[in-house]
Amino acid sequence: MMSAELERIERLEKELSLKQLQIKSLLTITQAINDNMPEEGLYRIYKNFLSWEMGIDKMALIVEDDGWKMVTSIDQDELIFYNRVESILIPFTKPHSIQETDALELQDFDILLPIIHENNPIAFALIGGVYKQDDVYNKVQFITTITNMIVMAVENKKLWKKQLSQERFKKEIELAEEVQKMLIPENLPSNRYVEFSKRYRPHFNIGGDYIDFVQINPHKSMFCIADISGKGVAAALLMANFQAVIQSLVYRNYSLKDFVNSLNETVYRITKSDKYITFFVAELDLKERTLRYVNAGHQPPMFYSEGNVRSLDEGTTVIGAFDELPFIDDEVIKLKEGDLVFSFTDGLIDLMDESGTYFEDKRIEEFVKANGKLSAETFNSQLVNEIESFSGKQSYTDDIAILTCKIASFVKNEKDEK
Repeated sequence: MMSAELERIERLEKELSLKQLQIKSLLTITQAINDNMPEEGLYRIYKNFLSWEMGIDKMALIVEDDGWKMVTSIDQDELIFYNRVESILIPFTKPHSIQETDALELQDFDILLPIIHENNPIAFALIGGVYKQDDVYNKVQFITTITNMIVMAVENKKLWKKQLSQERFKKEIELAEEVQKMLIPENLPSNRYVEFSKRYRPHFNIGGDYIDFVQINPHKSMFCIADISGKGVAAALLMANFQAVIQSLVYRNYSLKDFVNSLNETVYRITKSDKYITFFVAELDLKERTLRYVNAGHQPPMFYSEGNVRSLDEGTTVIGAFDELPFIDDEVIKLKEGDLVFSFTDGLIDLMDESGTYFEDKRIEEFVKANGKLSAETFNSQLVNEIESFSGKQSYTDDIAILTCKIASFVKNEKDEK
């Protein structure tokens, strides 16, 4: 009788000791989670708890993180499942006592604990040496609880980081859109001498397409189109900086070659060749009836004159890739009334139809030849119709910027200039 009473007291003391251990462990883990401890720290607490407090001699915690990975273990140097994790573990959706009929890779363990979140497995804990313990049922229940707490805490961290990243991305896109609006002028000249027309179709991942026009004097102007490598707010901000440099250089009476050289030096100083810019710039002189241009690695614009089309490809390499441009050329074209210059960014030739065919240079050349007699605005409207008909339901893969210049007549005397 006395022996039975002692056994009962001893059992109650063990249960009390286990409850105290459980409370202490829960408090420790809860505090670590509240203190926003890094994932590695949480996994270390989990390992120490199982090893020191529970006396577990074998464990592997396998977590889904862009692939299944063993994030902590006891007496398990590497994940022995390799590419078989899914086929071995995924079928289990509830705690499972490992049987002789289970996969060979599981035989060193006693219990498999799947962690399910929104009907999807996000982790598996494999525990060995459990059946050597007293009060197995309570210990397994508590190990299950602790495993769920640790894994869900890490999962919540991932979800929070993902949400934060999405918010940052949204803010970045909003900022990039605002900057982009400043890079595409709202109003361009349209008068009895010359007509400019633009179109801009942004891609959701904002790029660095840029269009600009500067009136240098009553009969001379400069227009340009550019595209910076990369996407997002960094590309848009660099292009805004590029615009500021252009505005500061344009009135210094540089030759077009010197102007482009100065741009290159400034961009290289800013980016150290980490980014580069394709750039086409032209000086239009309505008194001299000339178009002088430099093409710095940009998709060659199309020049239409009296039914003929040619590419404007004289110039140099891209802006910002080298501290000094290795070469630079310009070309001067004698203009006639009715001539047209069509410039665009490479988002246009990157367009694909539903069969995977690109909107290639030959197609653009044929379009310019067929529509070059039109006004700049009508030309662009027809081109947009052509693009939409070609691409169908296919989404744009990049921004598309278009700048078209139509020569109507020339300045003949000082009275015309005014």
